[in-house]
Amino acid sequence: MPGMNSGLNVHNPVVAHAFHAALIRQGIIALLILGIAVVIWAALRLRRRVAGRYGEPADTGYPAEPAGRRMLRIGFGILWIFDGLLQAQSAMAIGLPSQVIEPIAAASPRWVQHLENWSATAWSYHPVQAGASAVWIQIGIGIWLLAAQGGISSRLAGLASAGWGLLVWIFGEVFGGILSGGQSWLFGAPGAVIFYCAGGALIALPVRHWRTARLGRIVLTVVGVFFIAMSVLQAWPGRGFWQGTLAAGRPGTLAGMADEMAQMPQPGLTSRLVSAFGTFDSAHGFAVNLFVVVALAVIGASLIAARPGLLRLTVVFAAALCLADWVFVQDLGFLGGLGTDPNSMIPLLILMAGGYLACTRQPTADRASGAEPAGRALAWAPAARRAIATASLGSMVSFAALGVILLGAAPMAAAQASSGADPILAEAVSGPAAPQDRQAPDFALTDQAGLRRSLSSLRGDVVFLTFLDPASTGDGPLIGQELAAAARMTRASARDIAFVAVVLSPAGRSVRFLRAFDRREGLAGLPDWTFLTGPAAELRQVWRDYSVYISGGTHNDLAYVIDRTGIIRDELSTEPGPGTAATRASFAAFFAQTAEQAQNSG
Repeated sequence: MPGMNSGLNVHNPVVAHAFHAALIRQGIIALLILGIAVVIWAALRLRRRVAGRYGEPADTGYPAEPAGRRMLRIGFGILWIFDGLLQAQSAMAIGLPSQVIEPIAAASPRWVQHLENWSATAWSYHPVQAGASAVWIQIGIGIWLLAAQGGISSRLAGLASAGWGLLVWIFGEVFGGILSGGQSWLFGAPGAVIFYCAGGALIALPVRHWRTARLGRIVLTVVGVFFIAMSVLQAWPGRGFWQGTLAAGRPGTLAGMADEMAQMPQPGLTSRLVSAFGTFDSAHGFAVNLFVVVALAVIGASLIAARPGLLRLTVVFAAALCLADWVFVQDLGFLGGLGTDPNSMIPLLILMAGGYLACTRQPTADRASGAEPAGRALAWAPAARRAIATASLGSMVSFAALGVILLGAAPMAAAQASSGADPILAEAVSGPAAPQDRQAPDFALTDQAGLRRSLSSLRGDVVFLTFLDPASTGDGPLIGQELAAAARMTRASARDIAFVAVVLSPAGRSVRFLRAFDRREGLAGLPDWTFLTGPAAELRQVWRDYSVYISGGTHNDLAYVIDRTGIIRDELSTEPGPGTAATRASFAAFFAQTAEQAQNSG
């Protein structure tokens, strides 16, 4: 799955710095958006107070929100903000596709791998923009849920939560891992974010559905069926959960998972707790799994039955079991540097608690009608004026939260419109361009058409000059492909940029060889691409003038950007590094960007 891997270390300082810089820039804009919303609200509040002196109502609001809905809205709002903060970890920009998505996708069916590779390619090509987008979209959804207590804005926040959660579940959690095999409720199946989707869908329902206990009973019934299904899955033989220790002393599935989690970077206390549970399960695997199977079945049956006397006890017992699993098996879900959420137990608990409250705590009759308060029926005719007059802090912050979501989504959408990858990957591999300001030494060599060409004959064009060895099996062909892609990018927007490559190896000192290489790399259709070669003495002089050295069949990978007047503006390293699809596309974009900057500066 080549699209999932950029080949860079997840803690690459160049990418991490660019990622944090993008978060800071966008964070300042997000604070400005929220600040402007608060200022507008304060002005409207002052206006309403003044209006109240003249008999116009100044206090408006929504009917009391049902307790179950409030539990879901606040709970998932906090979770989205927490998840957004987890996405801001420096390792996320590079590591999410290769270290989070790829391990799950690798064990999934072929069609899932293709789907995930497509989405991961978009991330790995633009890691800074993608990482920052995920941060602000999730924080924006969380703020929106917390601020919008009622009305259409609150329902739209629920839809946003469900929609984004579905995207994360498919592309970020690879369908919760349910297609990869070996999954269990203990490990987080069917994925944490599917519960965010369910919660968002429930929040998006009209409030009248929350005014009776029926919705709560439906939620608990569905959760009960889920617990029973997980009990059957946990009891299924041959999956390694009934054995604490397998053949040759290997730990069973659950004990092995606990041992693996205990090795992750984390506080010593949590590591010791998880390790102790792994040791206990190794010695008593059958008893532990039997307890889990029975407990899940009992909880599921009790939730479906919904007996008032047992319901509270069932929810308390389920909460204790979920929290125990969250600590001893899931290891809090987010430790280790690449955790994207607290795993499934907390969102499952929030969903179950919302259903329980919807069953047992109904609004009083005078507040359950769903009618708007008297203060909402303003005498002002224009709808826009009425909306402005009744604006609350929550509604203004909700509107600002939508702006924060767009702040995250817009850069990623713009990045996807680009044909190349983010140049930051190339800079992470070989460093940024080194500014120069000196006259380019002139030379004259023979091109692939057999004509004598001098560097000075290209005055008036921006020249991207590099040095290749077409006969080499090393980096030469790869660099040539990157330069060809850069030439194609610039050709669409700038026809006065010339790409010139001086050949290094003796095997390339013939016009016939150059033409063959030209056709092999698909360069023949690029009129601004020129290969140059010549006698060894002439080539050596060019190498000396441009600081190229050859040792043991290898050479330093260099390129120069020469402006229209013949002045060298930038020196670049063209060392391709890992040579992944992402870095190849990034180098092409980096070359094209540097050449276009020289063109625009002239």
